Amino acid sequence: MLQQMTSQSQQQQVMMTPPAVVTTKDLLYLRDAMSWMLVAMKKCAHFAQECTDSQVRQAIDQVGQMHQRHYNMLLSHCKNNNVQGMASISQPMSQ
Repeated sequence: MLQQMTSQSQQQQVMMTPPAVVTTKDLLYLRDAMSWMLVAMKKCAHFAQECTDSQVRQAIDQVGQMHQRHYNMLLSHCKNNNVQGMASISQPMSQ
C-alpha cells in the first residue's frame, strides 16, 4: 500500500505556474474556489470580531489573511490574456 502511494505521488507533477490558456471549465473551477475563499474570509472576519480571547482572535485573523492571499493569487491567474494564448496554440485542420 505504501509503495503504491509513493509511486502515485512520484507520478504527479506540481504545476508551479498557471497554463497560458484558461479553459471555460478551468474558470468555473476557479470561480467556485474564489467563492469559497471569499466566504471563508468573511467568516474569519466575523468570528474574529466576536472572539474575546486575543490569541484565538489572532489565529482566526491569520487564517482569514491566508484565504485572502489565496483569493488574490487566483485572481491574478485569471487576469491572463486568453485571446492571445489561444492564438498561439496551433489549431487542428478542419475538413
